[in-house]
Amino acid sequence: QSRSSKSREPRVGTTTPVPDDNAPSTSSSPFYFEAGYALFAKRASRPFPPPFLSPPSGSFSDPLSTHNQSRDRRSFVNGEMIRGITNGDDAVLVSDNFIGANDGVGAWAHKDRGHSALWSRLILHFWALEAEKDKYGGAEEPKPVCYLTRALQQTIEATSKPNEWLGTTTACSALLHSSGDQVPHPLLYVTQLGDSQIMVLRPRNKEIIYKTKEQWHWFDCPRQLGTNSPDTPKQNAVVDKLSIEENDVVLAMSDGVADNLWEHEVLESVMDSMHKWEHGEEGTGMVPGESSYADGMRFVAQEIVKAARVVAEDPFAESPFMERSIEEGLATEGGKLDDISVVAALCSKRKLPKG
Repeated sequence: QSRSSKSREPRVGTTTPVPDDNAPSTSSSPFYFEAGYALFAKRASRPFPPPFLSPPSGSFSDPLSTHNQSRDRRSFVNGEMIRGITNGDDAVLVSDNFIGANDGVGAWAHKDRGHSALWSRLILHFWALEAEKDKYGGAEEPKPVCYLTRALQQTIEATSKPNEWLGTTTACSALLHSSGDQVPHPLLYVTQLGDSQIMVLRPRNKEIIYKTKEQWHWFDCPRQLGTNSPDTPKQNAVVDKLSIEENDVVLAMSDGVADNLWEHEVLESVMDSMHKWEHGEEGTGMVPGESSYADGMRFVAQEIVKAARVVAEDPFAESPFMERSIEEGLATEGGKLDDISVVAALCSKRKLPKG
């Protein structure tokens, strides 16, 4: 019973784990993300196989009593800690200038040596590392499709030997850069392959200013990267470059959100939770003036996950997935029970040292 009640709440946080010796952010942009995430898995993730040495699902949500214990719980590839967090078959990653949400294709769970959770996490890990190595574009333009191409190749290599592991995943990310103007403004590079989603909201106008378009082979079969897939980053990934503003909110979400909430419901959830957080209302767990913007974004992500989960678990709800199913001639009712992963990030400006 205690396990059941504990699992009612999403897993939440503000940063995904990085190695202890990780250098500070190398982005030259004056803008960065204040971000949080929230996760709900429809079932526990399978542990990663050797040689990745993964902990059981949920370990990052458990209290870590010692430093050494926390290191023992981490997963590794090529001698490096795997960035991000796994949620069912999904993976999310939060860093100062890069956020992402990948959705591993669950059908691989029924195949011998299938492990989509490993694929979704590794591609996101290598993608973020490639962006970091390039200093998120530095003074040049970022190249997120090149980063993703190299990430796919490194994932293929890592899952080919000593043992082969099969899987595919969708991929979406948002990389925060800035213009080279005398007075720089934030630029967002959004990359999409499949049916995860990036959405950008402007709270001051209470509006959605951008969202990615889903990419499908056919209904409920998104474009995906990995084993036996014809899709490649160069041929199929779509990159959009957006001029955004400080205090815009960027969401990276797996399809567990888009299948259960219409976009106006996502907007309402964000506006409502931001109002509650800013006013320190009961239930937010925050005190005005004491909580950080990242804490606020964690609460925003948590409330989206909760709203999507209510629909996902309701067999009589009207949902976007149900609507699309009916359009395809399929008799479907209710929400779609799936892994639900959300990263919420506030575009912020670094405070320059005085002097």
